[in-house]
This record gives sequence, C-alpha cells and structure tokens, in this order.
Amino acid sequence: MTATGVRADARIVARADGRGGTALPVLDSDGPLALRRTRSSGREARVMVVGAMSGPLGGDRFSLTASVAEGARLHVGSAAATLALPGQAKGGARYDVRLDVADDAELHWLPEQLISARGSDLRITTRAELAAGARLVLREEQVLGRTGEEPGRLTSRLTVRIAGRAVLDQQLSCGPGAPGGWDGPAVLAGHRAVGQLVVVRPEFARRPAEPRMLDECAALIPLAGPAALVSALAPDALRLRRVLDEALTYLG
Repeated sequence: MTATGVRADARIVARADGRGGTALPVLDSDGPLALRRTRSSGREARVMVVGAMSGPLGGDRFSLTASVAEGARLHVGSAAATLALPGQAKGGARYDVRLDVADDAELHWLPEQLISARGSDLRITTRAELAAGARLVLREEQVLGRTGEEPGRLTSRLTVRIAGRAVLDQQLSCGPGAPGGWDGPAVLAGHRAVGQLVVVRPEFARRPAEPRMLDECAALIPLAGPAALVSALAPDALRLRRVLDEALTYLG
C-alpha cells in the first residue's frame, strides 16, 4: 500500500493437462485479489476470486489477467460482489481485466456484481482477446448505489476482439460528474442495475444469433463476428441477474 492507494496485480494461466482436464500452472494472488481453485467440473478448471480486503478504494489500482491456452477450459467467478468505496487517497480507482483465449479454448467469466457506492470513483476496463476458434461467456453487472443510496461515479469500458478484429467496444459513464443525460430516457432511464452478456462461439459465424427483445429493457444483438451481445437494464440486481440467466439459457 502507498500514499496513493493499493496496487494489486493477479494472474491466472490455464492449460490442457494432457489427460482431458485443465491445469492451472499459474495462480498468482496479490493483495486484495485472492485466487482460489475450487472443484473442477469435467474438463473445466474453476477459480474463485475472493476479496481479501475492502476495495477498490480511491487511489487503488487493481489488475487481473486470465490466459486460457489451446484445449483448456476455465470458469472464473467471485465469492461476493465487488464494492467500490471512497478512500482516503486522492483520485479515482482503476480495475483492469485482461482476458486471452486461444483456439479451441473456452472461458466462462462470471463474476458477481460491481456495486458503485456513494462517494466512490471507479474506472473499470475489461478487454478480451480471442483467437478465431475460441469460446467465451462473459457477464458484467453494475449496480448504482446500495439500497436507498445515490451512486458513486462509475466508468466501465468493455472491448472484445476476435482474431485481431474488434467486434465490441463500448463505454458507459454513470453517476456524479458523468456526461449529462446518463440517467435520461436514452441511457438508463432511472434504472439502477445495468448488465451485459457476451457469448462468443465459432458456430455463430455460420448461424448468427437472431436479434430479439428478451425483456422490457433487455435485447439480444448479433455482433459483426461469431458473437452475440445481450444488454439489459433492471431496477435492481436480482432482476438483472434473472434476465441475464434467462438470456444465457436461451442462447443454449
């Protein structure tokens, strides 16, 4: 920890073990980012991210990298929601996630919600780099404020690239200091939970997902590549999770 906050860099590497399963030769925790291997499921290795301390707080810098090599299967979740809080250090916090998935590899990135508490200032970036034959299920959920609380400032950017080509690059800024209109009818319209689900499958190149409404404030959109995006708004985290779970079931 420094006068400007906590710096933490955690890393996961998953590789096929040659016996039909997935090994984790690298599982490096750091500071508040504690990584724990849990019971495997078939060919899939499972990792849980456990918050070892509060954060991210103002001034903190977190990064988490996951690399999935050819033939490996990895599932990453988190033990609890991530709570962005104000801190004693000056400046906002950053949380950078980098995901790399090789050909014939699969990653399920399914963390719990990120909650933007009053007075916090967090910028989170998630960048996924996939080979042409990679598979990905990625869920992001953001909740603006705890119950009865105004949100902090939250800027979230999600980028997905397949075989070097960008198929998704979007950013949303909410809360105090965000560009005007973030809570208007063209953006969140008063909702306090927002989420994305990205599903990448090689077979989508031959048979793209059909665009459709999945809920009053949720839509399935095929992307310009073997991928589909579900964007959803909801009044609370419970409803948001239900909508995204239903979307994933619909996509098979």
